[in-house]
Amino acid sequence: MSADDNKRAAQDGYAAFGTGDAEAAMANISDSIEWIVGGNSSVSGTYHGKEEVLGFWGKLMEKGFNTSPTDFLADGHRVVVLSSVSLGEDSRDVADVLTYDDGGQLVRFQSYGGEDLIDQTFS
Repeated sequence: MSADDNKRAAQDGYAAFGTGDAEAAMANISDSIEWIVGGNSSVSGTYHGKEEVLGFWGKLMEKGFNTSPTDFLADGHRVVVLSSVSLGEDSRDVADVLTYDDGGQLVRFQSYGGEDLIDQTFS
């Protein structure tokens, strides 16, 4: 898949996630996804597979998580998404790095910049 295809997949995924449509948000996620959550909290670590990622998303939603992407930057298999995330009353600017395989499936996700927000919410 091209960088533009991967960028569109990321945009579609974020749009679906934003409306609470987990099935559509998972459409281009590999069954063997590696989802990395930084920080030192009860939810920090690496989630493997869609089921674990869905469980993590559920924990975020329970706390009122919201993400508002502003820019999607694509180069080859990687898409960097700049966004503002909020949990409760607090928000942070973050950069999410999404890595896609040759078939356009998201195989790795890691967010940078909101670790302290995750830590204080899920201490």
